[in-house]
Formats: sequence, C-alpha cells, structure tokens
Amino acid sequence: MNAQNMQLEGLMVIEPRLFCDERGAFFESYNADGFADLTGQHHTFVQDNHSISRAGVLRGLHYQLAPSQQGKLVRAVRGSIFDVAVDIRADSPTFGRWCGVLLSAENHKQLWIPAGFAHGFLALTDCEVLYKTDAYYEPALERSIHWDDPAIGIAWPLSGPPLLSAKDEAAGPLPLAMMAQVTRVPNGLAR
Repeated sequence: MNAQNMQLEGLMVIEPRLFCDERGAFFESYNADGFADLTGQHHTFVQDNHSISRAGVLRGLHYQLAPSQQGKLVRAVRGSIFDVAVDIRADSPTFGRWCGVLLSAENHKQLWIPAGFAHGFLALTDCEVLYKTDAYYEPALERSIHWDDPAIGIAWPLSGPPLLSAKDEAAGPLPLAMMAQVTRVPNGLAR
C-alpha cells in the first residue's frame, strides 16, 4: 500500500498495490498491519457500511460526537464519488477547512478520515461505497452540517442540484460555537 498525506493533518489517500495479469487483478483492500504502519496507530474497525447511490446523490456532511466519534476508511467499489472531509476539531489550526478526492472503482483509492472530521460524498455516477468505521453508529450522537455551508465553501463538482435526504437538507451550518475559531485559508483538492 502507498499513502499520500492530504493538506489536513491525519487525512490520507491510500492506494493498494495491484497485481494484474491476463486473468484480471488482485489487491488487498485492507491489511491491519499495513494500515497501522501507514497511520501510525492500530485501529479496530467495528462496523462496515455499504451505501448505494444514484448519480447526483449527495450524502453528508455527517459526524458523531464524543465518545463515539468515528474514523472512516472509505472506498468506491462501483462507479465514482467526490469524497470530502471537513476538519471540525475545535483546537485544530485547519478547523473548518476541507479536502476532497475522487474515489472510483477504477482507481481503487481509499480515503482515511480520522475522528474529528465531518464526512460527505457526491455520487458522480451510480455507485456503491464501502466504508469501515472504528466506532459504532450512535443515532443520539449523530450530527450533520449542511453540504453547502458558505463558511466551509466546498467546491462540489455539481452539474445540477444534488439529490438530498430530508435529514441532509435540514442540516444546519457549522456549529456557531465553533465558528469563531474558523480562520479563512484556501482549501485544497487532491486528485
């Protein structure tokens, strides 16, 4: 596995090593020891989630409060998505900044999103997304930030209005108590 650190501390794009021949291809999508070597920490993943979306669906921006903050290892197994993480760590110098990356079944890339980030994605095509979490889903601790919050300014690659769930449409802005800590700095994209 190879890893590329993103502009926000802790985020990284992980690319597996592909073994290809005339039969097709093989790769390890996850290896606990290899992942620990890349991240510098051992993570115990407790839940696998499988999301199926039509092109144009936007899911997020979701996060959970302590003590159930989730780290997520995200990949597209069919189609492609624009995957986004927003730094919501109140003491972080990059609080309120975002990073986005194209994940697809063709590029096999994964995004590691540690606890302390809100997460969302835009389905660029009909897609299936798998992600591992290192904490269980806790409905009472789940929160959302509106996908187009101007304080964050995500440059979603939209070709029209996104398809949203009622919950995502009703999400509020970056919490006001945290907003005072936002320092406006340029956001970054990884390709």
